[in-house]
Order: sequence, then structure tokens, then C-alpha cells
Amino acid sequence: MVRAITGSATGKTYRCPGCDQEIRPGTPHVVTWPAYARDSDLDPWDTDSAADWRRHWHTACWRERVNRR
Repeated sequence: MVRAITGSATGKTYRCPGCDQEIRPGTPHVVTWPAYARDSDLDPWDTDSAADWRRHWHTACWRERVNRR
């Protein structure tokens, strides 16, 4: 899943996994997370969830992710 975030909706600094640079508060960007539950999501002892896999990306880095090595 991908969600566009406006700059006014952010108040924290995040690290973009595409370029490893900071996404400063007030910067528009995208947030991504898995669309489907993993098999381990059904395990009551597994404390990970889709929210734990959420990542904040610069919009340009997300768009160009398929071209990276």
C-alpha cells in the first residue's frame, strides 16, 4: 500500500530507505506498507504487524526504486 503524505501532516524526521537521507518535518513524501498479511501475522506470538513494515520514502526515491541496484 502507498499513501501520499502532505508536508503539513508530518512532525517527525524519517530516514528514506531509497537514498538513506532524512525526510525532514514538513516535507511531502509517501508511506508504504505491505498490503497483505504474512503467514506469521496469524501467529499470536508474533508481535510484528504490517505497521512495523511501514516505511517513509521521498516521492522521487519511491518512483525510481525499480531503477536502483
